[in-house]
Amino acid sequence: MLQITPEWLKGTEVLNQVPDDQLQWLIDNSRHYILNDGEYLFERDKPITGTHFIIYGKVRLYFTQGGVRREMATVRDRAITGYLPYSRGKISMDFGDSVGETQVMTLPVERVMDLIKQHYELTQALVGVMSNRVRESTALIQQNEKMMALGKLSAGLAHELNNPAASIVRNASSLMKHLENQPETFAKLIAVDLDENKVATIKKKVAYILENKSDIKLTLRERNNLEDEIADWFDDHDIENGYDMAQTFVEKGFKTEHLDPIYQCMTPTAASPVFAWIYDIMLSAKMVDDIHHASQRIADLITSIKTFTHMDRGADRQYARVDVGIRNTLKMLGHKIKAGSVTVTEDYDDELPEIKMLVGELNQVWTNLIDNALDAMEVNGKGNLKIKTRRDREFAEIVITDDGPGIPDDVKNRIFDPFFTTKQMGKGTGMGLEVVQRIVKTQHQGSVKVNSKPGQTEFIVCIPINPA
Repeated sequence: MLQITPEWLKGTEVLNQVPDDQLQWLIDNSRHYILNDGEYLFERDKPITGTHFIIYGKVRLYFTQGGVRREMATVRDRAITGYLPYSRGKISMDFGDSVGETQVMTLPVERVMDLIKQHYELTQALVGVMSNRVRESTALIQQNEKMMALGKLSAGLAHELNNPAASIVRNASSLMKHLENQPETFAKLIAVDLDENKVATIKKKVAYILENKSDIKLTLRERNNLEDEIADWFDDHDIENGYDMAQTFVEKGFKTEHLDPIYQCMTPTAASPVFAWIYDIMLSAKMVDDIHHASQRIADLITSIKTFTHMDRGADRQYARVDVGIRNTLKMLGHKIKAGSVTVTEDYDDELPEIKMLVGELNQVWTNLIDNALDAMEVNGKGNLKIKTRRDREFAEIVITDDGPGIPDDVKNRIFDPFFTTKQMGKGTGMGLEVVQRIVKTQHQGSVKVNSKPGQTEFIVCIPINPA
């Protein structure tokens, strides 16, 4: 076992300004021992025995969730852990076991009061350790929760981006193949030798039909019937590839009564090349239009992602509309909403002014609350999510309601506790609602309340419009 001296302890940065006599008191009043591999330095739900100084070796810190170990950190040589002056915690919240052989020096918790009364510099140094621990733990929790929030969105975003991306690839490939056939189609059209007046008339009639397409959506049966009618018309007039062209003509608003006036502008031998030319123009336009819409969908998603994460902006408070953040969150969770057959009802107060807020932090709040609501409604196979904003004097009130099974009374009192979760392993850290409360209460001087009964759970977030 390594012999500990004041000089050795001063090699620990936080203790290098502590007088030798105080360090000697610490050595004399501490317990010195060796932990073998796997032995516990402390265990969850057991009393904290004292302030632990790791002389050499390492101790692994972890907690269990759903019977599965979740490692948090590893403390090594010269680390200080356990009870610290002015700590309120008396019971360990997690586990610490030795990795290999570890030498430990422990100041028993019952001697800490003597430390505080008699040794100011040593107490001050250990209080600094506690402050650093709180700061580091808070930063770690925030980072972990942000990563968890990102993880919640990643699968849905991949799906949302994949659909329009696949559409672009598919339509670009089809358009390329389609354009390869254009020389042959053009040659047939040139051979017809229509005069300029007839060409102008045909173009005018086609343009009129396209511009005056009805906005009324056809049922599947109506659509199929109309395609059959147009295909039959093409067949009756000896138009080649009529059944292949019928779908596109219907999509562009054509009916059989539109085809006769066009047909009358040409000879029967010209009909196939001319209708093929009309079809090619409409099909090319359709594929380009599909590519445009898919590209716009990707652009909109990227805009939502940038707004959601508050990229390209500082971390300072800014005036912003709360409904914009909620809408972007719903876009981010769009795939999960669709997969859960959830109907979303949005009721935003248009008179609610912009709020001075940390935009990215509040987006994290909306993500956690909405994602929790979606998880709660999973058991029903469908659900209704209602989001409402309103002004209550100098506060903005945001109410998020779901029709899931509700939160049991014995659970409701603990949902804001750190690491408490009712979700399965891998679905939650137990930090989501704790982070929600911290962001709303500490960073925005607001409040979070929950009302729950079977079939209705509502979270009410109240934030001052102009925080002090």
